[in-house]
Amino acid sequence: MLFLELLKQLHIDKSVDYSKIRLFSSDKGAIILNLAAVKKPLLMGILNVTPDSFSDGGRYSSKNQALEHAEQMITEGVDWIDIGGESTRPGSESVTPEVQIERVVPIIKAIRENLSKVVLISIDTTQATVAEAAIEAGATVINDISAARDDKAMLACAVAHQTPIILMHMQGQPKNMQENPSYSYVIDEVFAFLLQRAEAAQQAGVPTKNIILDPGIGFGKRKQDNLLLMAHLGALVDLGYPVLLGASRKRFMGSVCQVTEPSELAVATAVTTALGVMAGVKLFRVHDVAENRQALDVSWAIRMAKIDDAGTRIAG
Repeated sequence: MLFLELLKQLHIDKSVDYSKIRLFSSDKGAIILNLAAVKKPLLMGILNVTPDSFSDGGRYSSKNQALEHAEQMITEGVDWIDIGGESTRPGSESVTPEVQIERVVPIIKAIRENLSKVVLISIDTTQATVAEAAIEAGATVINDISAARDDKAMLACAVAHQTPIILMHMQGQPKNMQENPSYSYVIDEVFAFLLQRAEAAQQAGVPTKNIILDPGIGFGKRKQDNLLLMAHLGALVDLGYPVLLGASRKRFMGSVCQVTEPSELAVATAVTTALGVMAGVKLFRVHDVAENRQALDVSWAIRMAKIDDAGTRIAG
């Protein structure tokens, strides 16, 4: 795939002056992620402005609380912030677009006005009207757990705003996705679905470079399904699209570690981040920024050492 080959070239080409590669470009004041320029993986911090998210529901539902947490994540080294106004925990009910907009837009505006003009902000929603409002307020990426199936206008929104879009696999809907999920072989089914949704996005006019794939860890998956997807992240990367991993505090890790409190899974999450970096994953959605910043930085240094060593051997 062209994108994959470009990334491989960026990894090993010693003649490239990386200081001259811009991650952001300006278009009528908007901040646009230039995915082709991304070399080191990016860390996405989660900001749920909801009363009922599975791990941190209600903690950041006020404007001041949300701003304080956003500032903390920026201080700890986050590359972008993912803001959602609707819980997608197992068993959750949908929230109207109007309520989502009321929750997320003031926070996005406040971050832009008070904290950062350049930090990436993604809007976690399945509704195009919410995405439109968030982009107008300063969001720069669409994160759609339905892979643009719930609202057919979502792809048109991404095209109109030249916005990258994250397409995630999920079996069922949040309210029923963990009610006996089943697969013949999860790798084949998830990969085929993601490729089909990527093709649909391209047919709608979304540039290939603006498509990000997410295997949907924990969304309509059994413990073994999640483990297999983690084990085959390299194969997902090889499909040629940037991959986002969202394993943060997920229940399957708790069952492995015999931990029931999601907030106690920061170390386990950092392990998945390190594994993802070594597999070539480009984006990581996490609750615990400091721990995952360390995991990402160290594993990236190891990955680059391996790549540099391979290049030296080839040159020699």
